[in-house]
Amino acid sequence: MKPPIRLIIGLGNPGPEYETTRHNAGFWLADHLADDFKAGFSLEKGFSAWVAKGRFEGEPVVLAKPTTFMNRSGQAAGALMRFYKLAPEEVLVLHDELDLLPGQVKMKQGGGHAGHNGLRDIQSAFSSPNFWRLRIGIGHPRSLGLAQQVVGFVLNPPKREELQAIEGVIDRCRAVVPLMLKGDFTKAMHQLHEGNSA
Repeated sequence: MKPPIRLIIGLGNPGPEYETTRHNAGFWLADHLADDFKAGFSLEKGFSAWVAKGRFEGEPVVLAKPTTFMNRSGQAAGALMRFYKLAPEEVLVLHDELDLLPGQVKMKQGGGHAGHNGLRDIQSAFSSPNFWRLRIGIGHPRSLGLAQQVVGFVLNPPKREELQAIEGVIDRCRAVVPLMLKGDFTKAMHQLHEGNSA
């Protein structure tokens, strides 16, 4: 069995002007998970993050949303991982994914960062790519037939039908996170990816 997840980090940009943008999909999921754990976020400046502490089957689970901009996400992730004495394998990062359409989601461990600045920074802070990722599809301007640049695209809110698809994915993620907290990644992956064909 692989070690269960103990730290969950949602990626996004801080501040009300970014709240509804596609790049903040990781924050959206983190907020829902905090509700599931009946845990509230409080600002912990020492970690450069909003932190919520919950329990799952008696074990502590820490949720975090970095207060730095996306490209400095590693600052909070690294500080939290060191403080709680965790291995990268016990960390789950929630992030938006351009290579997947809205309504799609992939779960994976390790691999590259595919140009995602938040993942790049965490990988460098951990000196390891071996953390888990929940990749929440937001689509790519090209795959959605838009002439927009990627930077503008991720920093804008999704269209209504895209948002509904993303919200569906968030619900599917919420359903499998308990399996990841038990260390049952095979079952979580199967259950999550099955929904992509729906």
